[in-house]
Amino acid sequence: MTSNTPRYKAIEAFLLERIQSGAYPVNHQIPPEEQLARDFSVSRMTANKAIQNLVQKGYLMRQAGLGTFVTDRKAESSLHEVMNIASEVRARGHVYSNRVIRCEALAADDEVALRLGLRLGAEVFHSILVHLQDELPIQLEDRFVNPRWVPHYLDSDFTRQTPNEVLVASCPISDVEHVVEAVLVDAVTAGLLQIDPAMPCLSVIRRTWSDDHLVSYARLIHPGERYKLRSLHKRRR
Repeated sequence: MTSNTPRYKAIEAFLLERIQSGAYPVNHQIPPEEQLARDFSVSRMTANKAIQNLVQKGYLMRQAGLGTFVTDRKAESSLHEVMNIASEVRARGHVYSNRVIRCEALAADDEVALRLGLRLGAEVFHSILVHLQDELPIQLEDRFVNPRWVPHYLDSDFTRQTPNEVLVASCPISDVEHVVEAVLVDAVTAGLLQIDPAMPCLSVIRRTWSDDHLVSYARLIHPGERYKLRSLHKRRR
């Protein structure tokens, strides 16, 4: 660290090195702010900033009245929001990429027609992508889109914009429905996610609306050991 480096960065680097080396394993309680402030000859506010930065990056988790602990660093999404997975990965300090497996127009079968509120056989747009964090698959996205609301969907370059970004740009999301369950996947899906077929996965069925228009139906599969879902409910004051 140079003399111009902010002091909170020194604390952040120290904690990160301890976490990544295994000296501070998952669920380990880190030193309190007061101790870090004394050890680095800084104010508590400076120590707090270092800790807060690592909380935001997903390395640490605060527990009220108990302290701050090392997390398991699984990728995490909120169930109450539709977040762009590329932004989530980058916000955690990792490299995002994806692989486009399929991008096509096809006739809606019974399930897709029911989920999107269309007649059987109606044309729908279909895409399958694998989303990666540091080259490791963390989500298989199998999505169907109503062409009426996003007519240019198949012309999109998904290496530059995720399907989520394309949909939000065309039809701002007003409502979302999530159905979550634990599943085992078939051999093809396991191969795409680079996992053993015996590994439990999280399946999220997501439908999104823009005003009164049902725009998209997607099945999102996450390897259970690489992903977690978060739900936060705030009481109205």
